[in-house]
Amino acid sequence: MSALILIVFMIAAVAAIPIAHALMMAALAAAATSDRIPLDLLVQQMVAQVQSFPMIAIPFFMLTGSLMMGGRLGAALVGVLTTLIGRFHGGPAQVGVLSSTLFGGVSGSAVADASAIGSLLIPWHKRLGYPPAFSAATLAAAATIDILIPPSIPLIIFALTANASIAALFYAGVLPGLLLCGGFMLACWWVGWRRDFPRDTTPVNMAAFRKHLLYSSPALLLPVLIVVFLRFGIATPTEVAVLSTLYAGLISAVVYRDLGWKRLNDAIVHSGLATGVVLLVIMASAAIGWLLTYDQMPQALAQWVLDNVHIRWVVILLMNLMMLFVGMFIDLPAAILLLTPVFLPLAESVGMDPVQLGIMMVVNLAVGLYTPPVGTTLFITSALAKVKVGQTVRELGPFYFVAFAILALVSYVPATILR
Repeated sequence: MSALILIVFMIAAVAAIPIAHALMMAALAAAATSDRIPLDLLVQQMVAQVQSFPMIAIPFFMLTGSLMMGGRLGAALVGVLTTLIGRFHGGPAQVGVLSSTLFGGVSGSAVADASAIGSLLIPWHKRLGYPPAFSAATLAAAATIDILIPPSIPLIIFALTANASIAALFYAGVLPGLLLCGGFMLACWWVGWRRDFPRDTTPVNMAAFRKHLLYSSPALLLPVLIVVFLRFGIATPTEVAVLSTLYAGLISAVVYRDLGWKRLNDAIVHSGLATGVVLLVIMASAAIGWLLTYDQMPQALAQWVLDNVHIRWVVILLMNLMMLFVGMFIDLPAAILLLTPVFLPLAESVGMDPVQLGIMMVVNLAVGLYTPPVGTTLFITSALAKVKVGQTVRELGPFYFVAFAILALVSYVPATILR
């Protein structure tokens, strides 16, 4: 059965069928050719996956991001960071990394981050004389940092699939996210110094700096408040999601004064459509995961690896390589839902905490977002910079180095993320 699922899915994927439909086709093909699995039971498994109460957090966090992304927040944030670090070697690129990290903590979406920050910074980089391909590479990699920083939809999906703590995953994701941010900024500094990239020479306007800082501060408090509320048990993840939406709506209406009925309607429609896509992928992936578990494929894989590989660090290395490979071809939410039931038994057999597995998986799949052939953020920023994807890929070397260094830390030094 597992082989049939893989074959049908690969054929559908090669035919460019949307990922949710490809997964659904594979599940139906496996169920239809088996006399042991009633179709109504398969449907029950699909529906059960999205009936979870914590699942409510997903649409509310998406609505929060939609509310916060509008208006002049991005420009104000870039203005603050340009004043602080724009004059350093690689400063404008570092502004892109830090903007993506902070803005991502507000939006919670790598794709939204790449689109919003890319459209804002790439024209500025071009005016300064930056190579467009390097700007695209910087922002494609930096946009993925936000999937480790609360509110992170991928971490919520993993938590629900692995029956792990959302709060623990949010807390564990903060340090790797900040380390990625620092590492990417260091890479920008090194490349800027080595290739003598231009720096921002605009005279400092302290009045504008203070204005931008005050303007962006309420929004930048949001990820901090989420971590504090979860860390000290003030509210559950679902309650935090609802509170974050109320907070976003309040400051958009009262502080920024850019939340009219039209933008509110657009935000609700956008987040509703995005939630629908995610839930469809979750349902289809849940069917695949249940069928694979029913066929005992995860247990068989774990047993095969343990029988043939007797060194723990090699097992973890193989897990990372498989996750990286899958992340290159499958969108992040679907990859999490497919990989979690497969790798969870293997992780438990080598004594790995589910929280560590979740962070390790998300870091691996984040690299896939700026790696061909699927690389979502890679294609977005390349299109914004009007350069070929191949040119952007050639500039990604320092960012891959940093990402793999952080991945090694997460994989082999769990004390850095587990508390």
